[in-house]
Amino acid sequence: MTRAEIRNIIESITPHDELEASHIRDALLWIDGDEPLYRIQKPDVPPKHLVSYFAIVDPVANKMLLQDHLLAKLWLPAGGHVDPDEDPAETVRRECQEELGIDAVFLNEPTPRLVTVTKTNGQGEHTDVSLWYVLQASESTPLIIEEDRFADVKWWDIDEILATPLNQFDPHLHRFIEKISVDLQ
Repeated sequence: MTRAEIRNIIESITPHDELEASHIRDALLWIDGDEPLYRIQKPDVPPKHLVSYFAIVDPVANKMLLQDHLLAKLWLPAGGHVDPDEDPAETVRRECQEELGIDAVFLNEPTPRLVTVTKTNGQGEHTDVSLWYVLQASESTPLIIEEDRFADVKWWDIDEILATPLNQFDPHLHRFIEKISVDLQ
C-alpha cells in the first residue's frame, strides 16, 4: 500500500475529539515526510511506525476481548505491526489468525475507527501510529493464546473496562470505546 493510500485511510477518519484530531494531524505530517512508515527491525527501527489494533467485541454480551501483554504489562486489544506495503486491514486479518487462531470478521466496514500516536514503554521505546479496527465474535469462540507474548486472554464486560483505571490498558482504550459505542447498541 502506498503512502498516499495510507494517507487517504487516515484522512477519511472523523476525529472523536481534539486529541484524535491532533493525532491525525501528527500522522499525516509523518506520512508526508520521508521517514519509513513500516517497522523493518524489532523493536524500534524506525522509531515511529504503523500498527493495526483490533478490538474484538461481542455486541450481544457487551464484551470486548483483551490480551494481557507480557512486555507492555497492560491489557491490550490484539494487533500487530503493518508489514511493508501491506494494507492495514490485511494486517488485522493476518494478526487475528496468528494471535488468536480465528478469522477476522469486521463489525461494519473494514476501516479504522480511531487513530492514535503513542510512545511505548520499556525496552525498545518507540512511537506507534495505530489504526484501531473493530471486529466481532462470540465470547464462546475458541481462541488460542500465544503464551510467549500474552499471560492471558479475557472477555471483559465493557462497563468493567470503563470502570477500571486506565493505567491497566492502552491509554486510549476508554476513548475508543466511547467512539464505537454507537456500533455496540
